[in-house]
Amino acid sequence: MSAPNTDVEKQEKKHKPSLLGMKGAVAFAVVLLILFGGWVIVNGNAPETPETRIDGRTGDEVPAD
Repeated sequence: MSAPNTDVEKQEKKHKPSLLGMKGAVAFAVVLLILFGGWVIVNGNAPETPETRIDGRTGDEVPAD
């Protein structure tokens, strides 16, 4: 059952501060996620070439070129 006397405009005014707070928290989380992604990309390491490699056909060790 729905409430018999609802005033949507009045309820919207009452809830506006909490809605703004939730939107602000989501925006803050998105900014942190973007910054974290950028930090991970900038600080990533390039793969190092090992001194010896394994030949996939024979399984023998081959010196790196």
